Formats: sequence, C-alpha cells, structure tokens
Amino acid sequence: MTDTNRIQLKLPRAQFDVDVDLQLRARGITVLFGASGSGKTTILRGVAGLERAASGCIRIGDSVWQDDARGIFVPTWRRPLGYVFQEASLFGHLDVQRNLEYGLRRTEKSADRKTLDEAIDLLGIRALLQRRPHDLSGGERQRVAIARALATRPRLLLLDEPLASLDLPRRHEIMPWLERLRDQLAVPMLYVTHSMDELSRLADEVVVLENGKAVAVGPVGEVLARGDLPALAGEEAATVIEGTLVDRDTRWHLARVQLKDRYILVRDSGLPPGSRVRLRVQARDVSLTLDEPMRSSIQNHLPGVVEAVMADSHPAQALVRIRCDGQSLISRVTRKSVEELHIEPNLPVWVQVKSVAVIA
Repeated sequence: MTDTNRIQLKLPRAQFDVDVDLQLRARGITVLFGASGSGKTTILRGVAGLERAASGCIRIGDSVWQDDARGIFVPTWRRPLGYVFQEASLFGHLDVQRNLEYGLRRTEKSADRKTLDEAIDLLGIRALLQRRPHDLSGGERQRVAIARALATRPRLLLLDEPLASLDLPRRHEIMPWLERLRDQLAVPMLYVTHSMDELSRLADEVVVLENGKAVAVGPVGEVLARGDLPALAGEEAATVIEGTLVDRDTRWHLARVQLKDRYILVRDSGLPPGSRVRLRVQARDVSLTLDEPMRSSIQNHLPGVVEAVMADSHPAQALVRIRCDGQSLISRVTRKSVEELHIEPNLPVWVQVKSVAVIA
C-alpha cells in the first residue's frame, strides 16, 4: 500500500479558483490552515465527493475515488470516509448508544461492532452511552460524533473545524482526545482550522492556504519556522519544537526537556520522564543577545545561528529565524535592534526563551 494520499482538485469560485495538487502522508493529522474563505472546507467537501471538482484526482492509499482523466468518480456514499462537522448533528431523540449504532444499520459485521467498541473506549465515552445529546456538554457531543465517524472503519477521517462551536473550556476538554486519536490511530485525518493553537497542538503536517492555493506544505515545525507566510504571522507567530522530558524538579515545579545536546526548562505538567513532548514557543517570548547571558532571570539560554531576517506584520518589527540545537526558533525584535546588533544570516547569537508552553 502506498504511504501517501494524493488530492488534486480544481473548483471554481466567485473570487478565485480552489486549485491544489497535494501529496500528503497517509498517517497522522494533516491540518488545512488559513483565513476564513481561503478554500479549506471546499477542499474537504471535494475530497468527500460532496462537491464535484471541475477536474480532479483523489487517491487515498491504493484506492482511487476520483480521476477525471480516466472517467472515475466514486459517489460519497461509496467512499470509506468519516466526516465530522462543526456541529455534532446527533439525533436528539436517540441516546448516545443508538446514535453510534445508527451508522451501522446497513451492516451487521462483527468487525464493525468491534471497531465501534474500540472507538468508544478510545474517546472515553462509555459512561455516556445511556444519555441523550441534550444532557452532554459540547465537547462530549463532539467526542460522540467522532466515535460515530470512526465506527465504520474509514480510510480517511475529515474534520471541519470540529472545535469552532465550543467555548474555550470545552476546547481544552476535547483537545487531549484528538491528540490521542493522532497518536494511536492508523487512520489519516484531514483537519480544517484557522486556530493557531489547534494547528500547533495537533498537526503532523500542515497545508497553508491563501485564496485557494497551497502556499506551503510540510511538517508543522518546518512550516511554522518559515516566518514568511502572512497567514502565520501577527501576534500569534510561533514555532513548534520537540524533545524528551528527562526529569522533573519538584521544588520549583519545573521539568527539563532534552532537545538534542541542550535542554530547556518548562513548567511541570505532570508528565513522566521519558515522555516525548511538543513545545510551542511564541516569537514574542524569544530575545537575542550577542553574548552569553549571565545572571539573568530568564532560565533558558541556547546558542544558535541566524538563518534569516524577515519582515513582520508591523514595519517597526522583524522576525528572526535562528537554528538552535537542530531545530528552528523565531524571535520578534525591533528593526532598530536588527540594525544596531548587525543581525544577519550566519551570525552566532544566544537565544533567550522566556516562556515555553508544553502543548502535547
């Protein structure tokens, strides 16, 4: 079986054409990211067959769902996919158990029943089975909707801004379950969002869309570190780095995360030593100095080399990308600092990281 999925679609719109040709990994979460109206949901609907592309080729693994050059178009109901919308769309007159079983009515295969039981346990909803949708929180309803989408063993799971209708506490409630799906399922997921937090926490791979075109595609850490994409700029500009939690300091409630040769201190979130962690570092929390910091309140100091100096969303500022211990960070500094410190590519610097968020 091939380890990539191909999505090539051209769909005309009033202001622009959605025109993409993507080769995506057949595992993990691929996030379609961009501003509202950039074409994210249109692509999802095209993959599902809910909108017929003017021309297209959709191959999921070894299965071809659409290939206009060969006259192939598989209708939505024959595509082995799961689709999760912004709203859970559960049947109010049925309890959770019967909502989950509704999609299995056309089949009595024991394998599908087993898959449903696995989805129930994976999403932690067994205690909810006898409750009606109106007795569930928004996060619980979405977990039920995801379990229902997984019940028929889809080859691809499509999620269209599944957290958009939830308030912040409910988003925080469901995010760990989505991370669990990413880490434990072999089912590839296409996930639509315009939330930087969701992108940073969930994405293995990201497709950045502007006016229906893919302007960047790749692993989330690499794409976020580019720094030259308007969709990823602004106050939320950040990078994602990964490491291993090696020990915890109970006195100061800190944990030490090993990157490659260096380590970084983060707030202790209770994870055990040996855990692989994903860290989000916002550009505004990274400062630069030409000399090794001494007697500083900032605990994290990393030597690095400047890779690029880029424009920021305001002319007074610049984004500086620095390679540190095998990974890239971005620092937001003033243009005045760039000139006075002669910051340019290949300059050795010390990076001071004020705050780091453990996000997964």
